[in-house]
Amino acid sequence: MKRIVFLCVANSARSQMAESLARQLLGPDWVVQSAGSQPTAVHPLAVQVLAEVGLEAGAQTSKSVHDIDFSEVDVVVTLCADEVCPVIPSGKQDKQVKSIQRLHWPLPDPAAPLGDALAQVELFRQIRDRIAGYLKLLKVTLDFEPELAMDPAEFHCSIRSRDLVASVNFYSYLLGAPPKEWTHRYAVFYRPDLRTNFVILVDDGLTLHHDTLYHLGIGVSDKAAVIAAEGKARQSGWTVHKPARTTWRGTPLHELWLKDPDDNLIEVYARLMPEELAQMPEDKAPVFLTGASDV
Repeated sequence: MKRIVFLCVANSARSQMAESLARQLLGPDWVVQSAGSQPTAVHPLAVQVLAEVGLEAGAQTSKSVHDIDFSEVDVVVTLCADEVCPVIPSGKQDKQVKSIQRLHWPLPDPAAPLGDALAQVELFRQIRDRIAGYLKLLKVTLDFEPELAMDPAEFHCSIRSRDLVASVNFYSYLLGAPPKEWTHRYAVFYRPDLRTNFVILVDDGLTLHHDTLYHLGIGVSDKAAVIAAEGKARQSGWTVHKPARTTWRGTPLHELWLKDPDDNLIEVYARLMPEELAQMPEDKAPVFLTGASDV
């Protein structure tokens, strides 16, 4: 079991909503608490807007930061914006406490009087939804599995430009060096120290797809890494747009094309070794590497 604590001043609104939402969104493997430096009582509007999303918070109570055993806490989240956020009480700075992951989500206090009842309720709803958004992203980071991660050797990005000359001038200064190669249609910047391969292409108005080269990508070590990337992608439920294959036209590569959740194209690629280049077929037909093929 892991433990997370949400802190604000009064422990009446933001941290109470975070506590209730976290129990739902983080799941049963997490012990969730909240506290404040000047605890008061749970705000009734916090209870109301949580009930609107199916959460019962009527039994929650305001607690002091001094009542939390921080030696057993893994993550502390402070939610203050304009106030002085609570800190871990002195005397609790042992080795375990120093290893706590600390996050700060600055959110305005929805309990601050507005003079308009309807606006006050709406502010509580907005803060509730923002906290839920933070928590969903937190869960992704907490659930990260390193064994499923890629091991990129470089990052590739291709963008379009309405004025190639002006863009080359701009990015030469931004990246600290002129392009390593160019034509009237494109320019390629390569910074091995930044592990970055950056391409600017003339904006020709074509629809974005893999053949127009407008995409993001990561370079990996070799053919085996490209094949492994497809396995990881399928295990993770990602969209495989083009399965792993060796291509010879253009720049010869071992490549895999994925789509991110917004349908942006991502290329996972490895440059061919000299002995692999020597195996290029006369017709330059792609060689599929995993048994899958284009549909």
